[in-house]
Amino acid sequence: MGVRVPRRAPHALAWVVALAVAGCGTGSASPSTSSTASPSASAPATLVPSGSEPTFATGSASGSPFPPSGVPDFAYVWIIVLENQDYARVVDARDMPYFNELIARYGLAEHASGVARPSQPNYFALFSGSTQGVHDNDVHDIDAPTVVDQIESSGRSWKEYAENRPLDCFTGASASGGRDGSGSYRRKHAPAISFDAIRNDPKRCANLVDFTAFKPGDVDYSLIIPNQCHAAHDCNATEADKWLSGFVPTILDSKAFAAGGLLIVTFDEDAGNDPSGGHVATIVAAPDVPAGFRSQQPHDHYSVLRTIEDAWALPCLAQSCSATPLSEFFGG
Repeated sequence: MGVRVPRRAPHALAWVVALAVAGCGTGSASPSTSSTASPSASAPATLVPSGSEPTFATGSASGSPFPPSGVPDFAYVWIIVLENQDYARVVDARDMPYFNELIARYGLAEHASGVARPSQPNYFALFSGSTQGVHDNDVHDIDAPTVVDQIESSGRSWKEYAENRPLDCFTGASASGGRDGSGSYRRKHAPAISFDAIRNDPKRCANLVDFTAFKPGDVDYSLIIPNQCHAAHDCNATEADKWLSGFVPTILDSKAFAAGGLLIVTFDEDAGNDPSGGHVATIVAAPDVPAGFRSQQPHDHYSVLRTIEDAWALPCLAQSCSATPLSEFFGG
């Protein structure tokens, strides 16, 4: 199990306290390397009316009150999202040596999938537990709760790092260059700016930064979005592997990772046209993940979100309530 750290005091708001009491919770379960549970299906979200307080689900879809999941209380979480590659294109690929080195050193979810087409709704799913009824890559302004609302309410910190993103709450659809050098940013791949409670709050919006600002352990939760080339969107998968080999060791060699960190590297969707998002490779790395572990359990982006919620005893959001966490990687 990962090294556990003391809980930080939640904000002193009554509705926050109530949510903490109703959190998803953690616990231990019998070790397993496979399961027959089905991944959760995507569904349009019910948006929170303007001006109302954020609301979170308070139980699992089955009706049971947050069953124990066996997910450790991680000290830090980093999520890297790459673009549009089939599972068979990247797993065991000779031109992706570093990606496959990570699989050998840590673990791979062999039956992971996206949840939608095209890219943007998959990012919304990872960030808010719902595709928010979005079926395109257009600019959307959304009034709905997100995982970073939960993270802040638990007293933790977060940032979204997007390569080549302009600073100062940039709301444009695209940008190039900047402090990170050559490369292109796309809003459709960086979900936080699309949510009203972040975009309209300068203090929270200041958490949307570029890669120059990245430092492992600087915040508890980091969502990391490479530029169009490094994510394998505009360049081939080999370029993404080269980028990973230069960036990921910064995390894995850090004191923050050794203290009980979790790194997840996944793709938003595969290269096909299946409306479900298709079969993608998802790497799960933590100090105690058995080397070369491969899970047969079906997972999707909601599983990634549920893993974080269970680790930090946060209430589950929307479709994440019926998702299966990645607990088998940690002996759960």
